Amino acid sequence: MPELPEVETTVRGLARYLEGERITRVAVNRPDLRRPFPADLVQAMTGAQVTGLSRRAKYGLIHTDRARTLVFHLGMSGRWRIDPAERDIHDHLVLETDAHRFALCDPRRFGSVDLVETQALGEWPQFAAMGPEPLGPDLTPAHLKAALAGRSQAIEQPAAAG
Repeated sequence: MPELPEVETTVRGLARYLEGERITRVAVNRPDLRRPFPADLVQAMTGAQVTGLSRRAKYGLIHTDRARTLVFHLGMSGRWRIDPAERDIHDHLVLETDAHRFALCDPRRFGSVDLVETQALGEWPQFAAMGPEPLGPDLTPAHLKAALAGRSQAIEQPAAAG
């Protein structure tokens, strides 16, 4: 399963080619991955300009000028292919710009794609249940104090590498 560093690397790699670009074509090559693709995905993303990319936990986020964000999870074996020479039978979602083609390839289909109103990302059920990002500004001493209130169990430290 792609772990958080791989998701971060994926988002940074996509950003180099996708940020600021207008999506000219969207193709959904099957109805679902782990869950169905959003019914309005093609309409919502075709013609949208990508305003930025980011990550929340193991989810990648592609923000658009239409106040909607495409949220993807790579599942167990998913990956984005940039400008693939040939179509793979597991390229389930394809986004195209004038300059590049981006194919979400997921042989095991454990990934997911959702469209969320950008202003409501924090209330999206998958994100609302999460704590703050470990290196983000919301992980404050006050947050830790509140999260640990009433607990007496010691916090484990990772074993030293050796």
